[in-house]
Amino acid sequence: MRVWCLAAGLSCALLAAPTFAQTPPPKKPAPTVPAAKPATPPEVTAPRPEPPPVFPAGAKVAYIDIQRIAAESSAGRVASGQVQALIKKKQDEGAARAKMLQDNQAKLQQGGSVMSDDARAKLQQQVEQEQVDAQRFQQDAQREINDLQQRLQAEFEKKLMPVIDKIVTEKGIQVLLSRSDAGIVWASPSLDLTDEIIKRFDDTAKPPTGQPRLR
Repeated sequence: MRVWCLAAGLSCALLAAPTFAQTPPPKKPAPTVPAAKPATPPEVTAPRPEPPPVFPAGAKVAYIDIQRIAAESSAGRVASGQVQALIKKKQDEGAARAKMLQDNQAKLQQGGSVMSDDARAKLQQQVEQEQVDAQRFQQDAQREINDLQQRLQAEFEKKLMPVIDKIVTEKGIQVLLSRSDAGIVWASPSLDLTDEIIKRFDDTAKPPTGQPRLR
């Protein structure tokens, strides 16, 4: 940008400087040619979204994507947010512990020679205890996160299964497969009930009209 400004300044100075060359005779103005009108670009119409596939009447087999239900449903997003909040909390606590341990280790290395034997021994003991506490904290934090995930997963499945049972009964399905667990190589998209289950699942979480959601 600085180079561009400098070049622009020199151009202005050259244009403003007086010219001492002989002034040429005036030329006749060239005939004006009307500018051509820009061509109007053709209108581009957005492609119409394809309608969702219709579940075939009489089909006895269907499948769902459990991971999508967990990721896209309201209940799944709430549970995921709770786990992420706990992970963030434990990460912050672990970082504070690591900083304290690092500071004490640096203090021990830098000032160990000027400390009294008693003070150095106490600081060394504190550093060793903080190392043990850090390992125990990591183990306890991982256990707490795992426990929360298992509890939320059990609650999620408990809320989801009645929705699945109702849809399966309505459609007369005899076999319902999990896309990630059943090893499906290919199946018609019309047999995928994931979107319908997500919608029904979210509807069950909404409070009735005129009734506030319970917290």
